[in-house]
Amino acid sequence: MRTLCSSTLIGEFFVIGFAGLVAMKDPDLSMAAVWTVSGIAMFLCLVLCGLVTRPGGIALGWALQIALVAAGFVVPTMFFMGAVFAALWWASVHYGRKIDEAKARFAAQADAPAPDAV
Repeated sequence: MRTLCSSTLIGEFFVIGFAGLVAMKDPDLSMAAVWTVSGIAMFLCLVLCGLVTRPGGIALGWALQIALVAAGFVVPTMFFMGAVFAALWWASVHYGRKIDEAKARFAAQADAPAPDAV
């Protein structure tokens, strides 16, 4: 799960950076505000890569997904990109858990003695 979720978060890191570049062109927003918000969100993506397997890591990832969709109110394209990354996040968590369970089953089978070894 960690690999899939971290890959999604690294992709989001770059999307947030590019969204910051787009938001910078809005005359109503100050450059400092845009880069403070973008920088914090990008930093959270990197921190969450390490927190994915810890308690609350997935919930924080969902909070980031909601914030990414909400960024659409500033950069309208982010409604679409946020929805895409929320779907990727769901898939990363869902299929990552299945992969982890399959790995655990495989490891348990490999450690178990063979049935005809008595």
